[in-house]
Amino acid sequence: MKLDTIKAYADEHQLTLFDHAVMTKDGISELFTGKGNPLNNSYSVTKCFASAAIGLLWDEGKIGLDEPVTDVLKGEWTGNIDPKWHQVLVRHALGHSMGIANGFLDIDVEDIYSYGTDDFLQYAFSAPLPYDPGTHYCYSDAAYYIVSRLVSKRAGEKLDEFLMRRLLLPLHVQEAAFSRCPKNHAIGATGLYIRARDMVKLGYLYSQRGAWKAKQLISEKWIAEEEKNEFSFGKSPVDGVFSKGGMCGQMLLYSPSKNFAAGWHSYTTDGRSKGLLECTCRLFE
Repeated sequence: MKLDTIKAYADEHQLTLFDHAVMTKDGISELFTGKGNPLNNSYSVTKCFASAAIGLLWDEGKIGLDEPVTDVLKGEWTGNIDPKWHQVLVRHALGHSMGIANGFLDIDVEDIYSYGTDDFLQYAFSAPLPYDPGTHYCYSDAAYYIVSRLVSKRAGEKLDEFLMRRLLLPLHVQEAAFSRCPKNHAIGATGLYIRARDMVKLGYLYSQRGAWKAKQLISEKWIAEEEKNEFSFGKSPVDGVFSKGGMCGQMLLYSPSKNFAAGWHSYTTDGRSKGLLECTCRLFE
């Protein structure tokens, strides 16, 4: 596949593009426009992988979307919390509708030593909930740190260990690393370091409704649930394309109707990489 138009866009808009990968039934095409590390931080694209981990457990009947997160995490937290936390369901954490008023636990921009504790779960549950769970959208890394802990509790292993065994190795991901909290749990919301050529495989798996090399790794039913609720991937400006962006211009997208996925790591603080989504999708018009 010719990716000349991608490079032209990056050059024209002076976009620092570390790596770019497109995957179709014919394989992976890669573009490198400048020097960079082999692995880069995907930032909030990490949430797609954490959500997929919930999907794997959901497929096995090990977790329910309507379970209260405090029930799942019983024994992992102590003390008094806002009673509304007991109404926060797994689906509310996945969908950023827990009832909080402000996002927090963003380790990429916050000083974690200002939290006053090294227990991020306790810190999350100490937040007041001014809104009823399920009624108010508030994007927060705190939600997906809770998702990470939900996975650990029901999988019996840390989120990154579970994903490596159940998803990344089956997808032939060459190398990946996850940021962890002081209590040694994967953050879940950010901090996945990975190559674009490996990150894109999750998108392609979703475009193929969970099938990978004739094996069903995750159910089509879960992917439908994910898309309907827009837990991590959401509808993009391009019809038929689902996408998830990350801080500083990271992106993972896929299209079931066009049978492709794409992903990249970049650096921009002014949104210049957003046009790259439409530029990439035009390859499949």
